[in-house]
Amino acid sequence: YEQEVIVVPVLLLASFLVTIVFILLLRFCPEKVDRIRPKASKLPNRRVLHGIDRKLEAKQSFNLVNPLPTTFSLHSFLNFASFLAQLGPHPFLPELLGVVSLRAPLVTVMEELENRDLLSFLWRCREVPPMTERRIFTMAKQVASALEFLHSKGLLHGNVRARNVLVSRDFTAKLWGLHGVYSRKDQGAARRDDPSMKKWQAPEILAKRPAGPSSDIWSFGILLFEMVNKTVLLQFHQRGKPLKRPSNCSNALYSFIKSCCQFKDLDRPSMVEMGRKLLSGEKGASDKAIKASEKMSIEQYLLEAGYGETNSYTVF
Repeated sequence: YEQEVIVVPVLLLASFLVTIVFILLLRFCPEKVDRIRPKASKLPNRRVLHGIDRKLEAKQSFNLVNPLPTTFSLHSFLNFASFLAQLGPHPFLPELLGVVSLRAPLVTVMEELENRDLLSFLWRCREVPPMTERRIFTMAKQVASALEFLHSKGLLHGNVRARNVLVSRDFTAKLWGLHGVYSRKDQGAARRDDPSMKKWQAPEILAKRPAGPSSDIWSFGILLFEMVNKTVLLQFHQRGKPLKRPSNCSNALYSFIKSCCQFKDLDRPSMVEMGRKLLSGEKGASDKAIKASEKMSIEQYLLEAGYGETNSYTVF
């Protein structure tokens, strides 16, 4: 009985001290508490996170908004993040991993695509040319799949070009530049005209006629020309002059580009027809490296390609 009288108070005192220590750790060293917690079972991916309170182990890519957002920019940011989440997953659209919206800076967290945008990737291909005709067909097929996905939801991309395509480590192409898609969908969103877009726009858009899915197909053809020639197609083709076949472009690939860049929108192929032609072209394509057919300064290249858009892909 005397031992019990001694042991019980000791146990109570010990539990009290442990509780005090845990509370102090939780208050002043939360990262240590996080390490000693049992690991939770694997949870399904969250499409939208309202805040991130610890460092992520994997490399991520971040899009930042103004560090001191106004009420309007906060509203616009949240609406765009909601649009990305509701758009749904697709293998050839960058994955949205989370959104930080509790406090500035506002951040969208996307998967990292190590080769960055296709435009800078094409420039690097001038020095070490890993680009082949087969890879062009493969990457084009992936971008076309993402484009068809957007069209199936009644959305037009409106800005298909190399700088709006992101490339992963294994050369998978994913279509980006979705802020314009959201702006066109949400009539209340802020719209900014980007003059550099005109180099990729279909003739009907330049003539102030309504855009349609075939307008994206025109831009898609210009994108393929960009990939083959590793340069930017100027507006001479939009003005009615014929599109000349680059010396490094096969007849099959040139024929496909030409079909996408028909002046009459009704003469351009449908997305289904495009997918079929790309699949067929990929099977018969060459694995020989494609080199740029002409020299060009990087300053001229970046100027013509329209670098400097505000809603760009940023990695920290």
